[in-house]
Amino acid sequence: MAEKQVMLTEEGLKKLEEKLDHLKTVRRGAVAERIKQAIEFGDISENSEYEDAKNEQAFIEGEIMTLEKMLRNSHIIEEGANNDTVHLGCTVIIKDLEFNEDLEYTLVGSAEADPTEFKISNESPVGSAIIGQKVGSTVEVHVPAGVLQYRIVEIKR
Repeated sequence: MAEKQVMLTEEGLKKLEEKLDHLKTVRRGAVAERIKQAIEFGDISENSEYEDAKNEQAFIEGEIMTLEKMLRNSHIIEEGANNDTVHLGCTVIIKDLEFNEDLEYTLVGSAEADPTEFKISNESPVGSAIIGQKVGSTVEVHVPAGVLQYRIVEIKR
């Protein structure tokens, strides 16, 4: 079965690489030290510190495997000169027609989506509705609460 391709910007790739490096070089060593100290306490069968450290070690190793897989299957979003249509990697200003307010989002792959940084996934309801659209287009986004309408105001790199 083919692996799912992970779409990343250059910035997103760098963040994932830094996180992986931190897990391998800092967190792995710290949890190994915790396990060593817990073993020194004696009987590990009733040692909650040992059990906790082993659980953390398993979590860290799982994170490392997940990040390595994502990086192996990553595809960097090419920076194109096309600002005519909404595409991955571009920043879009959309007007919420119900509340008459402008919203600015950067369209990224799902691996680096972060609503707190106004980075939305191309797989999200808004992201999938605006991708491929041009300035002036009005799109409808179907959400559990109903239908939201947005107009594409500006597309920038």
